[in-house]
Amino acid sequence: MKNTFAVRGGSGDVIEPKVGTRPQDNIYLAVNSEWLEKTKIPADRSRMASFDGIDLNVEQHLMQDFADFAAGKKAVPNVPNLAKAVELYRLAKDFDKRNREGAEPIKSDLAILTGLKDFADFNLKAADLTSFASVPFSLSVEPDMKNTKVNVLSFTGPATYLPDTTTYQTADAPELLEVLQKQSVKLLQMAGVDQNEAKQYAGDAIKFDAKLAKVVKSTEEWADYPASYNPMVIADFEAKFSDFKIQHYLQEVIGEEPDRIIVGEPRYLDHINELINQANFAEIKGWIIVNFINDVASDLSQAFREAAFPFGQALSGQPQLASGEKQAYRIANGNFSEVVGVYYGQTYFGADAKRDVEDMIHRMLDVYKERLQSNSWLSEATKQQAVGKLEALVLKIGYPDKIEEIYNRLQVIPANRGGSLYANDRAFGIEEQKYNIEQLHKQVDRTIWAMPGNLVNACYDPQRNDLTFPAAILQAPFYDLQQDRATNFGGIGTVIAHEISHAFDNNGAQFDEFGNMKNWWKDEDYAEFKQRTQAEIDLFDGIEYGPVKLNGKQIVSENIADQGGLTAAVEAAKNESDDLQKLFENFARIWANKQLTESIKTQTAVDVHAPGPLRANVQTQCQDDFYKVFDVKPGDGMWLEPDQRVDIW
Repeated sequence: MKNTFAVRGGSGDVIEPKVGTRPQDNIYLAVNSEWLEKTKIPADRSRMASFDGIDLNVEQHLMQDFADFAAGKKAVPNVPNLAKAVELYRLAKDFDKRNREGAEPIKSDLAILTGLKDFADFNLKAADLTSFASVPFSLSVEPDMKNTKVNVLSFTGPATYLPDTTTYQTADAPELLEVLQKQSVKLLQMAGVDQNEAKQYAGDAIKFDAKLAKVVKSTEEWADYPASYNPMVIADFEAKFSDFKIQHYLQEVIGEEPDRIIVGEPRYLDHINELINQANFAEIKGWIIVNFINDVASDLSQAFREAAFPFGQALSGQPQLASGEKQAYRIANGNFSEVVGVYYGQTYFGADAKRDVEDMIHRMLDVYKERLQSNSWLSEATKQQAVGKLEALVLKIGYPDKIEEIYNRLQVIPANRGGSLYANDRAFGIEEQKYNIEQLHKQVDRTIWAMPGNLVNACYDPQRNDLTFPAAILQAPFYDLQQDRATNFGGIGTVIAHEISHAFDNNGAQFDEFGNMKNWWKDEDYAEFKQRTQAEIDLFDGIEYGPVKLNGKQIVSENIADQGGLTAAVEAAKNESDDLQKLFENFARIWANKQLTESIKTQTAVDVHAPGPLRANVQTQCQDDFYKVFDVKPGDGMWLEPDQRVDIW
């Protein structure tokens, strides 16, 4: 029987709460129905989940701190660069100034874009445009997947207007694009562009976007992370371009033509001349202008913010635009994320909690090591390699000891020196691009954190073979020093083991203990792993969730991590406690989720995670101990036949 959970669509109630539901029939509803009935989605959000509840509290604390810093009620602590973040907050919060300025801060840059005469002019100026606008491809410096000690230049295509290439095949696509087109025309008119010209730019932009959508990668394709590693010698790369002067562009932006480049999207590169050419110039120009006006609107007046809201609202269902004060904090936090994260960690993350979490992480690592060593389907040679990778994992807990160099380089020009929010944002972009390019001839800095301390999340980086647990996630329901051990294992324990499992998911399994893409498996072991991976794909593929069906291939890496995380947490809890009921209940609790239908459509189009309710139920169905603890029998809603239960790690 195909695994499925019946759910219904509807604004805010994708899974209908039912107080009194038995865990044997639906562990998610048994635990979360009361929460689902009581929880309201804030008007300026499209979802409320356990993660979001913590994020809301973190944001409220930090917003109050920033307001007090800006007003002089609190002294700004001696955290490097925090004073700059507060100054940017003041600038962003000054809506009297922003409203007076209107479109003035962007006028000169918009004039450069509207003044592009022809394709030859675009060729000449493209490198300069990247300092403040988008061109139809992206270059960045990243660690080399096969030698993560060094950095390398990489090439990818651009993002599409709709969330994913698959979104263009849905019934919603024409209406969504119409919303964007009307929004873009209005924004351009507000910026002083003639109505007919604005309509022409917007129409051309939609036409070019349609061409891009046929060629760029889908989310499912991007989910195969190692497939983005396609090295080319620079001469072969440059030979792919016939109309666009890529050599000139590289010299202007990078300052050189490096020996090699990593092509993340080979199909896009193969079609590059069909897209970037003289015949498409008007469409390219319109696409650049429409991207620009929609990107910069949030840096301008309240009227611009409101005019730029409809498209995002159509994608998310969010009823209201966030307040100006909230936006000001988010701008400061977004540009100085690591700085704010260090402040948050130093202020709100206790040393006792850090020690306890470190202890739990080491316990989970020990359990994982035992499980690898006793694994029934791996050969001894592969087991040794896997254990070596596990033992080489680097732990990053709470917040970093040092702040990355880029934040020292960002300088905020305050209002009394003529600074505007847009001008600062533009200057930051130039400095960040320059900093990134500088890394090309530097060794990879493995001390850099992938997430700031105030982010409610965690991650594994396959190229650094490290685990990051920001301070913000280390609180209830995931973790509480006062919670019993079994409950913590069901929360942060599963999160810890989830991230460990990413080292051995379908992507992570292709990287060694140094983060290099390398095959360390015996052939027969990897063949068995692929079979088990396919079983995980099949387990979720096609499950209906409100208005969508899940794509098992797109979400397989996270599902493998969920499977391994829950299994290891159960094993750890059995070593310390016999109260597995609390573990399974808290595992269901951390995936509590209430979400608007529009948001579900967008999220499932681009997210590599399954929706929370299904993470809770389907992964629990695969745990034999769950059936024992809750006496689940055939005919119960949670029953899954033993031969359909997936067991990888």
